[in-house]
Amino acid sequence: METKNLVIRETIFEDCEYFAKWETDPNVVQFLTYEEDRTYKDVVEEWFTDKLDPTKLQFTIVRKSIREPIGRIYISRLDKAHDSLDITKLYIAGEENRKMGLGKELLLELLEYCFVFLHMERVTLDYYTGNKAAAALYEKLGFVKEGIARNATKKNGRYYDLHLMSMLRTEFFEKIHDK
Repeated sequence: METKNLVIRETIFEDCEYFAKWETDPNVVQFLTYEEDRTYKDVVEEWFTDKLDPTKLQFTIVRKSIREPIGRIYISRLDKAHDSLDITKLYIAGEENRKMGLGKELLLELLEYCFVFLHMERVTLDYYTGNKAAAALYEKLGFVKEGIARNATKKNGRYYDLHLMSMLRTEFFEKIHDK
């Protein structure tokens, strides 16, 4: 996948070094379910395991101007029988890569991939209470609130609520034509 500023490609082994660095950065993982003691070994083991699972997809976000990875996408619950999937983790690392519209650009391309290339009917995602930037972006792009899963995830021994959202294929195409 490619946009004006980004290349979104399948994750390769070498990307695990970036992930291990980012996934211990409090600015990146504040609203992600990664334990504080996450290690490079954990990242590599997870990557290998998930690579073998046909219900999961992993992508690396590369910023064209610097030709280096700047983030990660993790899709799970890819269900071809019911045409649905979940965007489980999505982040852009580094303050220098934020507040530039890259998240919107990324998500629009990812949604097109999901609805056109993968032929999905439904795409879901969630966000932590307090993640105002994610909430605003998802709403702006047309995701619909479905509710709150109370104490749905656990991080560093503490439970967190997740706000559930979804988008249907027709909603995506309506939103694209509204632009």
